[in-house]
Amino acid sequence: MGLIPLFSALVSLAFAAAVFDQYMARRKPYQLVWTAGLLCFVISTAMEFMAWAFGLSTPVYRLWYLFGAVFAAAYLGMGTLYLLTPRRVANIVMVFLLLASVLAIFRAWTAPADLEQVTGPVLSGKGFPSGLAGPRLLTPFFNVFGTLALVGGALYSAFVFWRRRLYPHRVVSNILIAAGAILPALGGSLARLGSPGYLYVSEFLGVVIIFIGFLRSREVFGLYRLPLSQGLRRVRE
Repeated sequence: MGLIPLFSALVSLAFAAAVFDQYMARRKPYQLVWTAGLLCFVISTAMEFMAWAFGLSTPVYRLWYLFGAVFAAAYLGMGTLYLLTPRRVANIVMVFLLLASVLAIFRAWTAPADLEQVTGPVLSGKGFPSGLAGPRLLTPFFNVFGTLALVGGALYSAFVFWRRRLYPHRVVSNILIAAGAILPALGGSLARLGSPGYLYVSEFLGVVIIFIGFLRSREVFGLYRLPLSQGLRRVRE
């Protein structure tokens, strides 16, 4: 169980590198925000692995909760808003997200953490108080926003391409992205309901499926410069 987060971190790190390479080539804001969201996922899953391999500490727990339970889904969803909505609208939402992020950082780093409440092989938010003093009150807002934006945006894009009978590969790609985004959200919900054993598996499967969906969009190979993509030919549509 403890090795699964390591695989999740490695996959998401490769994913972040690919998206950032796209950003360096095209300079689109959504690519940069997606990169930030994926790096949040890298940090979160790396902390899960460190807690298993070296023991749970307060800094590891705070970093895990902040970057995983709070930031990862929200910034991936924010990237989707930059892709699908007018820049002005996305900028306004981004300002609110950044302000909320500052509050979340303050709450996660100053709230008392009782690690004795975090039992079992899978990390949970039980180490933080559930009232106003802790970050748990903020978490649903970040996660609901991020999941709805990411899943909704992917499904909307799939529907548009399907309706117009254009680029069938993008229909498949967006469906995969939506399915992959749902899995970690489902795993987190099950963990809060008392079944945490699915969390790490859902995180791994989720990021793998989203990565496959990303690669299934042939245009992502448009202009790579990283060693990861050497040998891939440029695809034009």
